[in-house]
Amino acid sequence: MACDHHISSCVKLLALLVVLMCAARASADRTKTLDFDVKPGGVVQTFSAKLKKYKCTFTYASQGGTNEQWQMSVGLSDDEQMFSCSVWRPQGKSYLFFTQFKAEIKGAKIEYATAYSQTAVGGQRDVALKEEEYIVSESAVTHRQGTFRSELSKLLVIGRTRHDEL
Repeated sequence: MACDHHISSCVKLLALLVVLMCAARASADRTKTLDFDVKPGGVVQTFSAKLKKYKCTFTYASQGGTNEQWQMSVGLSDDEQMFSCSVWRPQGKSYLFFTQFKAEIKGAKIEYATAYSQTAVGGQRDVALKEEEYIVSESAVTHRQGTFRSELSKLLVIGRTRHDEL
């Protein structure tokens, strides 16, 4: 994986990898992966997954083609300080034309988020959306009206939980 962007992007990517590795090692009650269909037709659709008191919701509208199988994975670090949500098309690049998207997390504040027009499958590489194509807030990643080029294949969101120790 090459980091040709700013050093802060590399640090964020390393943090993401650490969280994902922790999620992969975590026990079954700390991760959940669900299949769902992304349905074209221009109608706003929503899919959600909850893990303990944390929730990820993917809202979108798309056009063209037929249903595509996608997955959503949610994970919680062993210390319950980090919550992650990944939404992606396992077969790689989506052929749907997305008119909007939003990935929202509840119970955590986003520390890192990114979106991709293509996922690394079958010798392909991840292709990130340009930063001007989406907006990251404390709780959501949303398409940016007017600059989003309607291509989406993966979203990654990592948030710090509001878990307080006494």
